[in-house]
Amino acid sequence: MPFATGKKSKAISDRSGMEFPYPEMVKEWNGSLVHYTEYEPKHPQLEPKPKGGDAQGLQDARPARTEPAVARVLDINPLILTSGSSTVSVFEEAHGRSTGNIVRFRDGEGGYGIGINDINDSNGHSITVTDTDHYTWNAATTATQQARIGGGSISAGPVTLTP
Repeated sequence: MPFATGKKSKAISDRSGMEFPYPEMVKEWNGSLVHYTEYEPKHPQLEPKPKGGDAQGLQDARPARTEPAVARVLDINPLILTSGSSTVSVFEEAHGRSTGNIVRFRDGEGGYGIGINDINDSNGHSITVTDTDHYTWNAATTATQQARIGGGSISAGPVTLTP
């Protein structure tokens, strides 16, 4: 069935209800017949692009490794001395150490009968854990006074450090 060319025909816009020449009318994506000045393309969010699946494997994957032990910087003056005793108590918050571990102190300052060489012994000290924040070790000499020593840059860690 042939259709007329519509040179003088008029059409009513589905959007505005106004009359326009038939040749100037266009059909929108939703089937509405509108004037070309009223045309609105389909919004891109109505047809989202499909996404591919997430990658599962990694190229050049490496197995998990165990971190090497490192020295931890302690608070200022963490070594607690008791007058007349060779037992030195150490404050190290949440140390996670066990009785019998060997701990080496570095950059510790001595005083009150406990020497700097005794604190910074390269062989380390066998410790006894007293609670989650304290442990003790035995010095070679006896403290002459009750005090806190060690300095501001003392650290505690394993006997040997892995670079």
